[in-house]
Amino acid sequence: MKKLTILFMAIFSLSINLMADDSMQYPKTRKENVVDIFYGVKVEDPYRWLEDDNSAETAEWVKEQNEVTFSYLNALPGRKAIKERLTELWNYPRIGTPFTEANRWFVFKNDGLQNQFVLYTMDKLDEEPRVLLDPNTLSDDGTVAYAGMDVSPDGKFLVYKIARSGSDWNEVYIMDIDSGKLLEDHIRWVKFSGLACHKDGFFYSAYDKPQEGDELSQANNFQKIYFHTYNMPQSQDKLIFSNPDDPKRMYSASLDEENRHLFISEQESTSGNSLYMKDLNKKDAPIFLLAEGFDYDFIPIAFERGKVLVQTNHQAPKYRVIAIDPKHPAPENWSELIPESPNTIEGISHCGGKLYIKYMADVSSKLEIFSLKGKHLGVVELPGICSVGSFSGSKKGKIAFYSYSSYNTPGTIYKYNTKSGRSEVYFTPELQFNPDDFVVKQEFYKSKDGTRIPMTIFHKKGIELNGKNPTFLYGYGGFNVSITPGFAKSSLFFAEQGGVYVVANIRGGGEYGEAWHKAGTLMQKQNVFDDFIAAAEYLIERNYTNPQKLAVRGGSNGGLLLGAVVNQCPDLFKVALPAVGVMDMLRYQKFTIGYAWATDYGTVDDSEEMFNYLLNYSPVHNVKAQDYPAIMVTTADHDDRVVPAHSFKYISAIQDKNTGDLPTLIRIAVKAGHGGGKPTSMIIDEYTDMFAFLFYHLNQ
Repeated sequence: MKKLTILFMAIFSLSINLMADDSMQYPKTRKENVVDIFYGVKVEDPYRWLEDDNSAETAEWVKEQNEVTFSYLNALPGRKAIKERLTELWNYPRIGTPFTEANRWFVFKNDGLQNQFVLYTMDKLDEEPRVLLDPNTLSDDGTVAYAGMDVSPDGKFLVYKIARSGSDWNEVYIMDIDSGKLLEDHIRWVKFSGLACHKDGFFYSAYDKPQEGDELSQANNFQKIYFHTYNMPQSQDKLIFSNPDDPKRMYSASLDEENRHLFISEQESTSGNSLYMKDLNKKDAPIFLLAEGFDYDFIPIAFERGKVLVQTNHQAPKYRVIAIDPKHPAPENWSELIPESPNTIEGISHCGGKLYIKYMADVSSKLEIFSLKGKHLGVVELPGICSVGSFSGSKKGKIAFYSYSSYNTPGTIYKYNTKSGRSEVYFTPELQFNPDDFVVKQEFYKSKDGTRIPMTIFHKKGIELNGKNPTFLYGYGGFNVSITPGFAKSSLFFAEQGGVYVVANIRGGGEYGEAWHKAGTLMQKQNVFDDFIAAAEYLIERNYTNPQKLAVRGGSNGGLLLGAVVNQCPDLFKVALPAVGVMDMLRYQKFTIGYAWATDYGTVDDSEEMFNYLLNYSPVHNVKAQDYPAIMVTTADHDDRVVPAHSFKYISAIQDKNTGDLPTLIRIAVKAGHGGGKPTSMIIDEYTDMFAFLFYHLNQ
């Protein structure tokens, strides 16, 4: 790819001065006199009107902003070469990890450029799989996506969810697996729900129908669990569980592998849950509380010898496995099977009569094997700095599958024998690049308070540490989410061009357990920003790059991260790419599911101290008259998780106050949401725009 790199540098060096912010005409964004008073403090909110996603004025503003943005992006040089190489990188066959349900095998496949993965099935692994569900046939533009599934215990029906235009709202359909015909059943207003098939129907979670026109912004209250019986209308579904006294509680249903025990998880936020249980084999058996409270996670693994095996971080920030006797569920009666270890548990699979536990050790995956009594039986050997995907099999089956990937290794699928402990390659992607041309390494740096933070660095072999390398720094830092080393076509593309791709595993994530998570929440949120700023400073000090060659990116909570650090240190970065970010920290809890983030963020209603803390870093409220980096905000019209008003208000404030000469744009995708289910064609277009913008400004 040396030729392509030279092409980029030649184009950018010749044309970099063609466009400047002072020659751009942004749309005039009206200000209104809206003032909120918190604890006696007046806070202006001049762009409140942009929260109304149904207004003609907002629609016109979106149209005008997109016209400015796409006129700018379409004029950038090198776009054709960028898109061609990105298309090449995407265009290779790949599959998901095969999994088994009701004595059938299933696997998702994509031939390369299909907008959505296709679900295949086979009765035996050595059979040729047949197409079961192809979401690409459900819309002309690929914006209808598969969103989840389960299979009836007799293997007759596929129950599946779809999402339209990236929305979190799902619809449920039922297919006869042998004939491929759909039942007339159609379930709507399903959101944040699993599917749990049992006998003649399935459990699911749903909300009441929202007000017409407010589907994408209205607060989601009073979630309920229902049971739907096949060939019946949704109006006849049986209410299983709800809490009319607390509208913000969320509920999900799951079953053990024998379909005997129903588990209900009750949550107030994105972490911590109470766990309920019901014996479905006993008529009129009650739903009873198995583990109470919202400070800890209780994740059911299996029901064995009369006890429920549970993964929990109760008295174990990095998680352990306990056994709970349903007849005596009080905490003093719990028994510990697998104690907490120095490494964080990411997930547990019950396969072949054993527990396969995926640990995270300094952000890299480790697979260890235990008996159901907690005896350590060995490890599954893995190479290098990597991420292991789902380890899938069945309780009694001897065949399981898992995936392995790293920044320079596309997702390879391994077939694993639970009896012999042997792994063999089941599928290896054929992508036209040489992994040996690249380096994946881990380095540690110190944050502002001295905390040791890991970062993973990916680049071509032989780059010179001369402080002049284009560098792309990514961060998230929230909600106990760990960013592990996995293959991404976009990061490979950047590294091919001589760039250095870096992920900083900052606090707020789950890389080192709950303590690491808590250290980046509430009134310690500034730690997250300090960690990211320190990562940028480390890369500069170690001569990887300099501020004129440094781009930063983050999405959702990572978008908040970028909004905050760019306000705090605008001269540290040349390009900032905040995506679908939470930008208004005083009002985020008022939209859709935003209230569930309060355990990470806190709200203005908690206390005057919390209000002041939020106001001090809230991106929208801390934009000031200063020179900003080149900024391209990205959001989407159907994002009903982090509503686009966050990005609308943020970019309006930036465009109003920026004193620099670099562009500050917003790219608003149409028929797209928070990111899930986005079609391949749309993803390639977005990355084309992002890299054209990034390379243009990093090569000044």
